[in-house]
Amino acid sequence: MLNRLVVAGAGWLGMPTAQAAARAGWQVQATRRQPHDDAFSRQLVHDGDALIHDVSLQQAFWLCAMPPGTRREDSNYLLTLEATLALATELEMQGFLLCSSTGVYAEADGVYTEQGALAAMDSQRQRILQQAEQLVLERGGKVLRLAGLVGPGREPGQFIAGKALRSASQERVNMVHRDDVISAIMAVLTNWPQAQSVYNVCAPEHPVKQTYYQVHCERSGTTPPSFAKDDSKERIIDGAMIGELGFTYRHAI
Repeated sequence: MLNRLVVAGAGWLGMPTAQAAARAGWQVQATRRQPHDDAFSRQLVHDGDALIHDVSLQQAFWLCAMPPGTRREDSNYLLTLEATLALATELEMQGFLLCSSTGVYAEADGVYTEQGALAAMDSQRQRILQQAEQLVLERGGKVLRLAGLVGPGREPGQFIAGKALRSASQERVNMVHRDDVISAIMAVLTNWPQAQSVYNVCAPEHPVKQTYYQVHCERSGTTPPSFAKDDSKERIIDGAMIGELGFTYRHAI
């Protein structure tokens, strides 16, 4: 195995993943929509007609970590992903790993493993998520379904402070720390031949939202959010299977 990695989407998740791989001795290129002048940044953007890029790393693993905002209906996310897969194939990739979302699963109560029921494609986001996964899996790639992300700059006590949430106060949270996601990515890449096609990445703790946000708001000195209702909701994402690769969740949510 050649320790080479192209990160498509060097944002809040992609850039620290690229940096972690580089620290581990990997040869790395990381793409953004606009050119940057740091050591391993490259451009990769779809203008609606063609993929504009200066990626050159051959026989690399590819990680698609394009941020969720790119999955809006008016974005070129699926076009970009399809063209990126074609480019990766042209550059003789070793494998392609997609950062997806546990939002692909149905909303009904239950414990969702990697074989859990997928959501009906009622929303554009669900349609785009599921089509993206299909594109990657059809080409022999693998998928990480990420729970809600927390970490540097995304402290729950800050981003939900004082908000009126549409969810229920007794709904279970499905969250994961960014540093655990980075470790999970590296675990899949370094164990590629034996890794499964799909993994959930979600911390094993599932407190109810009211308790979870209350604790974080107290730590941050902010006002807790309000909730639309107090119903109980037991929709839990099971992120245990990736432990088969020697991965362990280490960071509190």
